[in-house]
Amino acid sequence: MTLAFRLLIGLAGLMGAAGVALAAASAHGADASRLASASAMLLFHATAILAGVALLARGLLHGGIGIVAAFGFVIGAALFAGDLTLRQYAGHPLFPFAAPTGGTVMILSWLAVTLAAVVARK
Repeated sequence: MTLAFRLLIGLAGLMGAAGVALAAASAHGADASRLASASAMLLFHATAILAGVALLARGLLHGGIGIVAAFGFVIGAALFAGDLTLRQYAGHPLFPFAAPTGGTVMILSWLAVTLAAVVARK
């Protein structure tokens, strides 16, 4: 297993843990409803990363494009969830347009997954 795969699996685990923590905060916080969407983004994309690593290992996705897409999921979800979490707890964004930037990165990553499947060798 390559270093990139191990790193992606570790990051997916951290994203999953953060997603569960944000879901709990959303469920138990009186005014924390914004955290539900941040939690969903983290949990969904952590699962997508694990699936991507499995598909990459089997050769069903083009290696380079698939790795870029998986890291795009990490970056996009971190920007999106980080921005919403800071807005909830600190009252200010991560930086202007951080959530839309994260969303755009995730959309582009999904398109990269599509491309990686089309140009895969198997």
